[in-house]
Amino acid sequence: MPSDTPPIVLTFGLSDPTGGGGLQADLLTLASMGCHGVSALTGYTVRDSAGCDEVTGLDPETVATQARMLLEDMPIAAFKVGAGARAEVVSAIAEVVADYDDVPLILAPDFTLDDEHVLAADELREAMADLLVPQTTLLVADVSTLIALAQPDGDADAPGVDAAIAHLLSTGCEYILAMETGSHRIVNTLYSEDGQVRQDLWDRNPQAMMGVTDTLGAAIAALLANGQEPPEAVREAQEYLYQAVQSAFRPGMGAWLPDRFFWARSNDTEEDGETPPGAGAAEHLPPPGEAKH
Repeated sequence: MPSDTPPIVLTFGLSDPTGGGGLQADLLTLASMGCHGVSALTGYTVRDSAGCDEVTGLDPETVATQARMLLEDMPIAAFKVGAGARAEVVSAIAEVVADYDDVPLILAPDFTLDDEHVLAADELREAMADLLVPQTTLLVADVSTLIALAQPDGDADAPGVDAAIAHLLSTGCEYILAMETGSHRIVNTLYSEDGQVRQDLWDRNPQAMMGVTDTLGAAIAALLANGQEPPEAVREAQEYLYQAVQSAFRPGMGAWLPDRFFWARSNDTEEDGETPPGAGAAEHLPPPGEAKH
């Protein structure tokens, strides 16, 4: 690959026509972080910024063929997997990435459309837990999602978050970034088999926000593709997300969207010589919360 080619990240996920989440959010984030994003569509949504009316998954073979053609053509530096839409699609993705076990895999599952759409199906969560989590370099999820992955059949005796994290790590997942949102603060804790690696505390933005997990997962994937180690990538990706959320905008009548190109719209960026995120930009971003290592 020519030296001037940016790192290439392959992302799997749903199309989101608002650009707030899904593949569109991933591609915006990857570009902002200095990577070239390529994508394998798992399905599409019919939605606006206020809600989702329909989710349609693609044929699993179509998803796998998209990915394999890209992988045979380009050197992929990292994978990012978001919403799989159906268990069969997750199985197809797992078969593809298993052939590239040296490529970092970021898993940022989306179960937010649960009550009305197939993303809530027990079979989908079970497929992710059994087939993708064991191959995952870094799992990014909120506490409820981690518990759902550890107990995908929704058993009444579902494990607590500590037990869920321990179980998921025991299956082969290398790192888990657990996100907890309180009324005023967000606490993100990174775990490995050796226990807690780091913990970051952030002020919570009060507005309803789309695409937060997708943006964070894609930012981590971009930084891993650029050669960073997971703990450093997690920290810098959170700083990027914080700035994007601080610069959020509301394009419609529903949720706010993170501004993934906040640095490009800043009047001071050029005068200050500030480096775009993904090229050591963390040193330019003021830490908004406490951090414990």
